[in-house]
Amino acid sequence: MAGVSNRLSAEDAAFLYLEEPTLPMHVGSVMVFDPPKEGFDYDQFVQVISDRIAGRRRYRQRVRHVPGRIANPVWVDDPHFDLSYHVRRSALPVPGDQGQLEEFVARILSRPLDRDRPLWEAYFVEGVEDGRFAVVTKAHQSMVDGIEAVDIAALILDPEAVAGEDPGEYAPSDLRLVADAVMSSVLSPRTALGTLRTGLRDVTDTGRRVAETAGQVVATLAKVGASPAPDSPLNQPVGSARRFVVLKTDLEDYRSIRTRLTRGRYVEDVTINDVVLATISGGLRTWMQTRGLPVTSTTTVRVMVPVSIKGDDGDAAGGTTLRACFVDLPVGETNPSMRLHQIAFAMRQQMESAAIEGVDAASLSSMNGFAPPTLHSFGARLGSAMTRRLFNLVITNVPGPQQTLSVEGSRMASTYPVMPLGRGQALAIGMTSYDGKVFYGLTADRDAMPDLDVLAQAIYDSLDELRTAHRSGRRS
Repeated sequence: MAGVSNRLSAEDAAFLYLEEPTLPMHVGSVMVFDPPKEGFDYDQFVQVISDRIAGRRRYRQRVRHVPGRIANPVWVDDPHFDLSYHVRRSALPVPGDQGQLEEFVARILSRPLDRDRPLWEAYFVEGVEDGRFAVVTKAHQSMVDGIEAVDIAALILDPEAVAGEDPGEYAPSDLRLVADAVMSSVLSPRTALGTLRTGLRDVTDTGRRVAETAGQVVATLAKVGASPAPDSPLNQPVGSARRFVVLKTDLEDYRSIRTRLTRGRYVEDVTINDVVLATISGGLRTWMQTRGLPVTSTTTVRVMVPVSIKGDDGDAAGGTTLRACFVDLPVGETNPSMRLHQIAFAMRQQMESAAIEGVDAASLSSMNGFAPPTLHSFGARLGSAMTRRLFNLVITNVPGPQQTLSVEGSRMASTYPVMPLGRGQALAIGMTSYDGKVFYGLTADRDAMPDLDVLAQAIYDSLDELRTAHRSGRRS
């Protein structure tokens, strides 16, 4: 039955209900391309999008609520779908430098998606310095459901994307929506009983999902002996305006730091992700000091790091199975090598306490298509479902392919994840490794983080500090 199969799950619907004017629930990416000699323009880009979504129905569907809200909303075909509304043309003023692109992205981030249309947008940005162009994407988190895995960035770069058979339109009447909701209740008596008791199954399920997630998180924190998250300048009221800053670093730097600062038999205990977290830890330390904030030997910042895990069958579960790991970054530690080893120990302790095995970078980066945007989206969903009292900051780090990707002959030179902010979360950090580089995307509240560029420079400086650090003579 079409109506049943198109219904949003409780988890997906939650991101519609929890969205606020100052907290848009969309994720995205910023990709910068080198065009081929013959050029690549907006019209060609529109044609690429048109071809790629031909067999992907979700891009042409919008959300429609069931009358009386007796069930979760459904995806219905938009009879007035207008591709030119979703694929937009923009340009940067001369010289089109990185700062101008960051400001453009910040403005785009601040705008909620139109609920009366399919919940995605893509911007073709001309005038980027060195003759390049950029593509900025946005997709609502309710679209990233683990089955559709909707992200326009992944679709653009998917070499296997082909136009499939259109299954036909689904544009039900109000009567049909109610009938489908009733049929769902008949097929699931337990759900029907919940609906009768509350009159709002969607809200009930949403609350249950959040409560279950919070319970799991509390259990995880208890296992590692963690107390509630410390007070932090990162936890501030969030307004509607955003800042966005990008960083580009060399993947080889993280590898060499891991090798040089890790003693022989402990090499496998320290991961590239640990080095990344140590880099951010040092950056946060310097940033807090520039603000004149007290940084003592016990000062920490708790981060939530989504980690992909293997399913029961030993496979990578499509990158959709994530576990929330919590790490107290030792920003008060003066020795960069000790920061790295303390973080590695904390991460290993959590992974062992859950008796699970993380998916290695090679498994993730070999997934079909371009997986990082979708994986960042799942990380954002995991963070959004939790309370800020449990952590200060969400950090996602997704390994991508180490070979060059392109669209119609235009080589992707860089790709930066765009993370949403949660309530009381003034900063979110996403990272994607690609083609020998590690690309950071820092999203922040405009008023709470006027010095976001200072933090970005501090992260660069922290990486330099780790490159020149000596091995620690002791371990945590």
